Amino acid sequence: MGQKKPLILAVDDNPQNLQFLGKLLSDNGYEVGMAQNGQQALNFVKKNNPDLILLDIMMPDMDGYEVCERIKKDFFSQQIPIIFLTAMTGSQDIIKGFDKGGVDYVTKPFNSAELLARIKTHIEIRILRGLLPMCSKCKKIRDDEGFWKQVDSYIEEHSQVIFAQGICPDCLTNLYGDKDWFRK
Repeated sequence: MGQKKPLILAVDDNPQNLQFLGKLLSDNGYEVGMAQNGQQALNFVKKNNPDLILLDIMMPDMDGYEVCERIKKDFFSQQIPIIFLTAMTGSQDIIKGFDKGGVDYVTKPFNSAELLARIKTHIEIRILRGLLPMCSKCKKIRDDEGFWKQVDSYIEEHSQVIFAQGICPDCLTNLYGDKDWFRK
C-alpha cells in the first residue's frame, strides 16, 4: 500500500519564491499547494487541510501573522503546523510569529537542507500529536477520507513505522493458560 505524501501549502506573494519552493518540496516527496496571498491560503486550508504551511509574513492585504491567527482560531485547522518563512529577522518579529501560533521561523535566504529538516520534524510531530477518531469497541481509526482502518495499517501508511507481529505475556497466558513450557 502506497504511503500518502504529506501536503504542504507554500504561501508567498513572490511567484519566483513559490516556484522555487514548489520544486524543492515536490523533488523531496511532498505534495505542494500554493497561494500568493492570505485569502487564497485560507481558502486552500478549508478545502485541502494541508499537513504543514510555509507562510511568508510580508504580503499585501493580509500579512502572514493575520493568516496564522485565522488558521489557529478555526477548530478544523488549528492543529496544522505553520513555519514562518520570511526575510524579517528581528527578534520581535520572531517572537510575534510564535505568539500568533507558528511552530518555527526560518529566515530568507534559507538553507534548503535546513528547511527540509525542519519540515520533516514538524510533520512527524504532527503525526504523533494528531487527534485520531478511534472506535471505542474495535479500536479502528478513521482516516482522512472517512474510512475505518486497523491502527497498525493507519500508522504504517502515515509514518516510517513497520509493525512486526508478536504476542505479549498477558495474551499468551490468556490463550494457553499459566504454563511453564512456553517460558523456556
